[in-house]
Amino acid sequence: MGGVSVAGGAGGRDPGLQPARTRLAWRRTTLSCTVAAVLAVKTVVHGGVGVVEWTATALVLLVWLAFLVVAHRRITGLALHESAPPVLSVRGAVTATACTVALAVFAVALVT
Repeated sequence: MGGVSVAGGAGGRDPGLQPARTRLAWRRTTLSCTVAAVLAVKTVVHGGVGVVEWTATALVLLVWLAFLVVAHRRITGLALHESAPPVLSVRGAVTATACTVALAVFAVALVT
């Protein structure tokens, strides 16, 4: 045990791993949002639904596109600056959070 941590080893942590994990997390979240958007479209296309459901689905697709823009910018920024990745801007964080909340609200509107 003599002062060497098991997780970090003798050389400390590798700073290149965190950006890679963050990139993968953004890709995973983008995939989840894509699945939610596809399920929303499938629900409207295959179900006998009204104007409210079509409107919710259109909004889901707009929110999905907005989230894709934020995620793409973040993934690209992480890939270009692996040694010192840029901090996520407040605007990007607020947009990603708003998109996530909006997708949840629209999903509830489609299910109920």
